[in-house]
Amino acid sequence: MNQGASEHTETTTVTVERRSGWWIFFGILGILAVAFVVITPILIYTGAYSIGADAPDARPMQWVMGMTSDAGVAAGARSVIVPINLEDSSRVLRGAGMYAEMCENCHLAPGKEKTEISQGLYPPAPIFFDTGDVLPSAKVFWVIQHGIGSTGMPAWGKTHSPELIWAMVAFLQRMPGMTSAQYDTMLHRAPPHDEDMQMPEH
Repeated sequence: MNQGASEHTETTTVTVERRSGWWIFFGILGILAVAFVVITPILIYTGAYSIGADAPDARPMQWVMGMTSDAGVAAGARSVIVPINLEDSSRVLRGAGMYAEMCENCHLAPGKEKTEISQGLYPPAPIFFDTGDVLPSAKVFWVIQHGIGSTGMPAWGKTHSPELIWAMVAFLQRMPGMTSAQYDTMLHRAPPHDEDMQMPEH
């Protein structure tokens, strides 16, 4: 066999292998799609899939919900404009008082014990002070304003003005690594939430 014929045979073999690989790939996708179409209605209508908050979702469901949540928040946050004076001390203190009243039961606080509510939430509420990560301000604002469905996170934008929500964002940016002494000091200096309340007009 001459060199040209040999190269032609090798090329043909590679092409056949690639096509076989694609057929296998699409075959697996087809099987998964059929399984999804068949199994999902059974789980829904028979109640076989637990919706209780005392057991974690299956990994595929966790992945789907996590991706959906991350993408939705990212998309919503693109139109959010962060105030230049977000780190203003008076704004941070206002947010501290609001956090203690509105958020502490679920997200906890430095030096505070776990609450009954926090232990019963699924998915569990993030603990902001126990992480070194500072979350993007625009995303935090969007989540506080609109909430996240089926997680227990309420849409505070229904009862709080954007200015008040930015105060909460400002405080949350200070929370990572915060000590209990620092938290208590900020609460002592924070204005009363009831006096600061502003209901948005609808």
